[in-house]
Amino acid sequence: MPWTKEDYPDSLKNFTAPVRNKAIEIANALLDDGYGEGRAISIATAQAKEWGEHHDKQIRLKGH
Repeated sequence: MPWTKEDYPDSLKNFTAPVRNKAIEIANALLDDGYGEGRAISIATAQAKEWGEHHDKQIRLKGH
């Protein structure tokens, strides 16, 4: 089941919206490519963090 901005894995809840949305985008693409949910989330999280760092985005919500 693809994730959305309103329905996403709990592991993404402490990320800022831009980084979380990028992770959702990447994870959904990985699901389409046949990856399992756990692996897709793991890869997408790492890639979204890297994307955020390269685009000078705050990665996590303050206090997390």
